Amino acid sequence: MTTNPNTGLLPAGLSDLLAPDAGFEADLTERVIAACELHGYERVKPPMMEFESSLLSGTGAAMDHQVFRLMDPVSQRMMGLRADITPQIARIAESRLSGRPRPLRLCYAGQVLRVRGDQIRPERQFAQIGAELIGNADPAADAEVIFMAADALRGIGVSNLSIDLGLPTLIPALTGAAGDGLVDAELREALDHKDSGTLTRLAPDLGAELTETLIALVGAAGPADDALAAVAGMALPQAARTEWVKLEAVINCLRCLSPTLTLTIDPVEHRGFEYHAGVTFTLYAAGVRGELGSGGRYRAGGSAEDARGEPATGFTLFTDTLLRALTRPAPGNRIYLPPDTPAGTGATLRDEGWITVAGLGPGGDPAAEAERLNCTHWLAADGPRPINTAP
Repeated sequence: MTTNPNTGLLPAGLSDLLAPDAGFEADLTERVIAACELHGYERVKPPMMEFESSLLSGTGAAMDHQVFRLMDPVSQRMMGLRADITPQIARIAESRLSGRPRPLRLCYAGQVLRVRGDQIRPERQFAQIGAELIGNADPAADAEVIFMAADALRGIGVSNLSIDLGLPTLIPALTGAAGDGLVDAELREALDHKDSGTLTRLAPDLGAELTETLIALVGAAGPADDALAAVAGMALPQAARTEWVKLEAVINCLRCLSPTLTLTIDPVEHRGFEYHAGVTFTLYAAGVRGELGSGGRYRAGGSAEDARGEPATGFTLFTDTLLRALTRPAPGNRIYLPPDTPAGTGATLRDEGWITVAGLGPGGDPAAEAERLNCTHWLAADGPRPINTAP
């Protein structure tokens, strides 16, 4: 004997998005894209899957562990479902748009699918909205992208926004000055967790001077002005100081664009920025779980470890977090049209802004039918009436 499967059960990390959230997400997406287009960014739409060899090249290599793979029955080559759209934009810039003038400004929106979620983001499928500026290494480019992301978020109603700036290149520059340039996994975990105790325990391997500097950098995290002042007083090696100056330049440009932005700095943060090679940022809103989005500088067509590819910077927003950050708009007026309503009457009402729900069965109590179908009004001979009024 067989039992019917529960067809409503979905794999972990996947979910249906129902009304009104599905429509709200679509509206938010178009409004963010429109904000990017007003800044000169052109929309592109890469495919949901690509050949594995192109999807995981350059910056895409950092997402290797998150990509679902399948065999293409046509070409007999391995394909991958995208786990992040940014590497696809880098591919488009490097190939299809290689002859276009730089800087190249592109924006996009689409779904991504990942092998697994994490504690912060358990979802495995979610939508991304983003923009990339490719072909310019000036701090003004970083500032433009950060400002545009903040401007788009404020435009859709996000309040109490803060931007946490990071510099993943700083720690490798420090350890490179002290030794072989590699960031040990235990050291990286200690820095990501702001674990000064573990740093002290690693002091025999790191050396007293480096350990002291790392602990000071951990303690410097906080409001931008405080962090800048704290790091200004540190005796950083030249390579590390050079990286820090890049962050200072971006902040100066950003404050010219928007002096009131709330900025914080975490000098040692690295998590989530595996392919980035410069100033990074994460967007938060007070009282909202998770990141609204993140971004930063990278090499389009290259990786964080080499100098191939073009200088690029960009951001990605996560619509599932945006839905948690925003209040749903009030539903529109929905009016029930009895079955004998002329087509022209419905068209006129829609032109006036009504949502019309046509009656399809034999006539009955229109007020009761309107209430059953979640309408706010029903159409009487003398015009629209609220559902709590009798025929």
